[in-house]
Amino acid sequence: MPYEHSPSPVAPTASSRLWTAGASGGVAILVMAVLAVMKPELAGWLAAGAVAVATTTWLVNRRPQPLASISELDGSGPVDLAPDGALLADVFEALADPILIISGGEADDIAGRRIALANAAARELFRLNGAGGGLLVSVIRDPKVLEAVDEALFGDFSSTVDYVGGGAQERHWRAFVRPLPERDAHLWGAGTLALLALRDETDTRRMEMMRVDFLANASHELRTPLASLSGFIETLKGHAKDDPKARDKFLDIMAIQADRMGRLVADLLSLSRIELNEHIAPLGRVDLARAASDVVDAVSVISSERGVTIKADLGQGGATVSGDRDEIIQVIQNLIDNALKYSSSGGVIEIAIERDLSLDEVMTARMPEGTRLSLATPDREAGQKYAVVTVRDHGPGMAREHLPRLTERFYRVEGQKSGERQGTGLGLAIVRHIIIRHRGGLAVDSALGQGAIFTACFPLAPARDADSGGGPVA
Repeated sequence: MPYEHSPSPVAPTASSRLWTAGASGGVAILVMAVLAVMKPELAGWLAAGAVAVATTTWLVNRRPQPLASISELDGSGPVDLAPDGALLADVFEALADPILIISGGEADDIAGRRIALANAAARELFRLNGAGGGLLVSVIRDPKVLEAVDEALFGDFSSTVDYVGGGAQERHWRAFVRPLPERDAHLWGAGTLALLALRDETDTRRMEMMRVDFLANASHELRTPLASLSGFIETLKGHAKDDPKARDKFLDIMAIQADRMGRLVADLLSLSRIELNEHIAPLGRVDLARAASDVVDAVSVISSERGVTIKADLGQGGATVSGDRDEIIQVIQNLIDNALKYSSSGGVIEIAIERDLSLDEVMTARMPEGTRLSLATPDREAGQKYAVVTVRDHGPGMAREHLPRLTERFYRVEGQKSGERQGTGLGLAIVRHIIIRHRGGLAVDSALGQGAIFTACFPLAPARDADSGGGPVA
């Protein structure tokens, strides 16, 4: 005989709770959709509110209940349902936005804010081992977010704040904080509960910053060559119009300025594109030694013209890293170009590749007599090994105070000559952002009169699966 559950006069039945949850969620989603169309700026608040409704309903019905039996809509017979709240639990886990349920503890004890529940997205973001139980301050240290949580827990206030995540890849989030009904707190042995929902706005923020930075840099850096071109054009229209020698000289200068503007715009666009996708790790596989060999071959003509020798020690191969081949080539190209600028005729540039190094080995000083500084440090992951490319020049070197600013846009070390071909001042900034996107590291060793060593590391690609082949190596 099938089990039948008779509802008590006090507690609702499993089916009524399920229908109530479905109706509440449906109404909330319908209202959210209508209002979002009418007022798009409210979409974020409404989305968080809908999550709160669904989550609260699930919390109320989270404890296991007997299986219910209802008739299908077509009347074909009874259907066994999962325990109450199981569907909403699956929905909660499947949400793409990180969601945390926070228990309050004592109002004056900040260490009492604990993560009662976290969905899969939140566990992945904050690297939580379980669904709940950890301290909130151990994963979020932003004072604005912690204050908003306290206001929801003990002041019954809802709020929305901006949150910037830590780590090498900066992420921008919009944090929605809402109080949850006190009637649900007894399920967790807590006095109060609050919902914390995070929405990733990194792409939006990066696009806005890309637009602002591009306009600011372009307007500032293009002003000088444009003024120069305007001056020469006026001169050519005037007294130099009938002077072939002066005309040819001015046209050569104008061609140089136009070329510089073209390279500047190209580098600005490249940097903006890299920054926009910096939080998205590339998925390709690249043979670092082969990429470095291609770059050395490409610059051999220029190095020969300048009388500079390039010595390459690329190992025996096998240094396969996770990354985008074009961007990795751009890193090596910019580092070698930078070394060429500061190498005089008869100088030597040394490029070498190492593999299977730990992060501590990568960050070890490579110039005992110089100063070492990390310009980009990857997040530490247990057991991760790296392939390293080092580029050394024997030019004038740099004093300690210049090292922290090397990857700033348009920064130049005063008093140093950089050869006949002036750069745009963006090369090392591009290198740094590419390496950050690849979850790698960048460091510099330098001393006055001893030259400089730039060290770039990339995570080794995981071993290819024998069945799938793991994809080609570029």
